Amino acid sequence: MSTVSTLVVVPAYNEEASVAEVVTRVRAAGFPVLVVDDGSSDLTAGTAATAGATVMQLPVNLGVGAAMRAGFRYAVAQGYRQVVQVDGDLQHPPEAIPILIAAADGGAQLVVGSRFSEGYTVSGYRRLAMATVAAVVSRMVGVTLDDVTSGFRVISQPLLGRFADEYPAEYLGDTVEALLQAHATGASIAQVPVPMEPRSVGDSTSRLAASGHLARLAVAVVAGKPKEMAK
Repeated sequence: MSTVSTLVVVPAYNEEASVAEVVTRVRAAGFPVLVVDDGSSDLTAGTAATAGATVMQLPVNLGVGAAMRAGFRYAVAQGYRQVVQVDGDLQHPPEAIPILIAAADGGAQLVVGSRFSEGYTVSGYRRLAMATVAAVVSRMVGVTLDDVTSGFRVISQPLLGRFADEYPAEYLGDTVEALLQAHATGASIAQVPVPMEPRSVGDSTSRLAASGHLARLAVAVVAGKPKEMAK
């Protein structure tokens, strides 16, 4: 798909230290970029704008899901046919965007970039919870996935329009529940290996808190309650 029909959306919360580099690298790769500033208390918005991004500012911190929904609605209103989600913390190398788009060009409406296929490791209970969720979700959607919480992904029409209307906003719902919603609409899903770096800057949920969320998520998915899994 042409870059003129593809918008890169970067949900960002207190990413002042890294968002300019993300924007610069996305633009160097040939893509327009929208930074959705999710109620940051630092200079994320101004830094992103100076680097060349279009910036949408949310009045308060609503979470990645809500930020992405705002980005999807902007993309649809502006006539884009495809959105690439890229984090603002330098985990997702913009140079790998064409890998995701190539898979989308093959017909998948939702393409997930898997960090594990390229040697990224997560230890302890968090990895166990992630593997459990991935195994269950893979069975539910009929596609083998090993990184269902990855936020490095591509969403194309007509799924893009559906996500603009309704997209889960709760923690982890924007990744895992989005896969289940996509499957429920009949959208095709694919996964491709991508390089990914550990988060080094910006605000993030603590490892302990993330592990707790994932453990509850694993139990909820196994119990077959996708609508409640991130509460």
